[in-house]
Amino acid sequence: MSFGRHFGEDAEVLRPGLLDSLDLGGYVADGYSTAAAGVRRLDGESDFEYRMRRMSHLHLTRFVRILLDRKDRASMAVGLEVRVPFCDHRLVEYVYNTPWALKSFDGREKTLLREATADVLPKSVYDRVKSPYPSTQDPKYAAALQDQAKDLLTRPGHPVFDLVDRGRLHAVAHRAQPVHGQAERRGLERALDLALWLDMYRPDIRLA
Repeated sequence: MSFGRHFGEDAEVLRPGLLDSLDLGGYVADGYSTAAAGVRRLDGESDFEYRMRRMSHLHLTRFVRILLDRKDRASMAVGLEVRVPFCDHRLVEYVYNTPWALKSFDGREKTLLREATADVLPKSVYDRVKSPYPSTQDPKYAAALQDQAKDLLTRPGHPVFDLVDRGRLHAVAHRAQPVHGQAERRGLERALDLALWLDMYRPDIRLA
């Protein structure tokens, strides 16, 4: 089984022995079936419409919750209070069951929102390509990740190395050129996230 296929290439930073001992395919299948079970098929709904509505449900109930948590943490860290009006539950519930053909009739993302505001927005805003959140392309961010990973590597007794492959982390952290690939950057983020989680909560992890 390919770990990256289910969790992204960032997970390749984990120790191979750990990956071999985990039933990740079963974990993914169970999580998906549990999430998808919350979506009832509507009368007369086509297979395609049902699939797209199910994807919207997974996005709203899983991914968006993570984004909102990050928004809160990032804004509060600098003393800001951010409002997200398009996440108002009344609007989300109203738009959720809109047929997919209406949501994407022009082949672009956010079709309904663009058309609903076309008469009040400048054309430059109406035509603007969606910018991904919470991603950053700043090379300084990747360099900062490498520096933090180098610092982590100076702590050989850290419990994160029960989970993370030290050699793989060392190779990415000490690359002469800045890290540009999303997979390598996510690998650094994953290792640092695990290290911080272990430092903060000190969980009792028992590996077979």
